[in-house]
Amino acid sequence: MTASVDNLEADRVLKARHRAMWALGDYPTLAAEIIPELGAVLVDACSVRPGHRVLDVAAGSGNAAIQAALAGASVVACDLTPELLESGRERASWRGVEVEWREADAEALPFSDGEFDTVLSCVGVMFAPHHQASADEMVRVCRAGGTIGLLSWTPEGFVGQMFAAMKPYAAPPPPGAHPPPLWGSEDHVTALLGDRVTSVDARRQTVTVDRFAAPDAFRDYFKAHYGPTIAAYRGIAEDPARVAALDRDLAELAQRHDRGDAPTIMEWEYLLLTARKQG
Repeated sequence: MTASVDNLEADRVLKARHRAMWALGDYPTLAAEIIPELGAVLVDACSVRPGHRVLDVAAGSGNAAIQAALAGASVVACDLTPELLESGRERASWRGVEVEWREADAEALPFSDGEFDTVLSCVGVMFAPHHQASADEMVRVCRAGGTIGLLSWTPEGFVGQMFAAMKPYAAPPPPGAHPPPLWGSEDHVTALLGDRVTSVDARRQTVTVDRFAAPDAFRDYFKAHYGPTIAAYRGIAEDPARVAALDRDLAELAQRHDRGDAPTIMEWEYLLLTARKQG
């Protein structure tokens, strides 16, 4: 009994930490300025149509949810961080669409079995710490024959390598937590979904990022806007040498991925995976 109570408390603390991290900076602006097209890519891959009931898991400010609503679907967007949901409400209103916004944990979704025709997540659920729990929940709330769609940064791509670069400077993950970019591995995701799905289609694609004048500009933008990067810097703020080292490592990462044009132009790789739930 004590161990169970301790585990619940540890999970509560972990989720509070995640919630606070994603409230740092300005992720909605980053998503709108850097990767605005990814929501539409995922919605198109899932063949969302008018009348479909769609759940966007770990929706953030709704890049995919709003696109699904624009396609005529009835959409619920859920996320752990209320500040992101509030931004999503404003953006949906500005686009003239209706989306239901719900605060929810991807590892314990407050929805019924088989409630949705399509369950998707765009660079969102990959950041929930316990991958199997999140995958199980996505499968559970999808109807038999429905679509599960995932768009996730790959371990080998730019964002996966950015997390690898930040890892030595960030707080260690708790026991049992998995690295987010594993969701960008086809083998990992198919193992999570198992034989509960069929018709798996997995493709590696890239998004062109040309927002930054130079590698240093990329680093400084992420230091100001991206919660995980801000959290890493806060953890080493009292150590100027480590701050300088992380500054260097992030700028060098962008330099390595720069195609050599001016401004800096990078291709960020992601895995686009869709599947049908058995039944």
